[in-house]
Amino acid sequence: MIRFLLWLLAGLVLGGVIHIVVILTLPLLTEETVWDNIEALEARNRVVILPAIEPGAANPLDLDPDLVYGICQVDLAEGPAFLAGTLPDAFWSVALFNQRGIVTYSTTNRDGIGQTLDLGIFNAAQTRLLAQQQLDVEEGVLVVESRDDELFVVLRLAPPHQAMRERFEDRLADVSCGTRSLEASG
Repeated sequence: MIRFLLWLLAGLVLGGVIHIVVILTLPLLTEETVWDNIEALEARNRVVILPAIEPGAANPLDLDPDLVYGICQVDLAEGPAFLAGTLPDAFWSVALFNQRGIVTYSTTNRDGIGQTLDLGIFNAAQTRLLAQQQLDVEEGVLVVESRDDELFVVLRLAPPHQAMRERFEDRLADVSCGTRSLEASG
């Protein structure tokens, strides 16, 4: 009886180990990642508006068809990234994602920001220089620190009516997004 229980326990442990290894390696075996899909949009240092989701059409990203989406890809190794623009007076949100598609920061206009988006994204070294006042940044910029250098930004707008969608897309297209080198203050 004890021998049977030991074999059973060994089988369960081995099954658990195999299960964990398979789950952890499956994402590495995929040929196309979220990052690959974002790179295909050619959104490096600029906002690209995603096309509206048509009813009944394929929606592989599970996007909400009522929202307007903009994507921007940045690399903090090139310098800090900045997003700036005036968005419509309706719900909007901004989220930063790392290469694995994990949200690293998110905010909405309901956080007291209002219509003006003025966001600076810095890596740890750039934040350190900023804290030591060795970098000049405009007053009022919301500073966000990222552990990762390669990020993509998703901006979402919620037009109150579909008739306003085109106007919201135009406003989103006017948002500036990208990295820029900063001058060290003397």
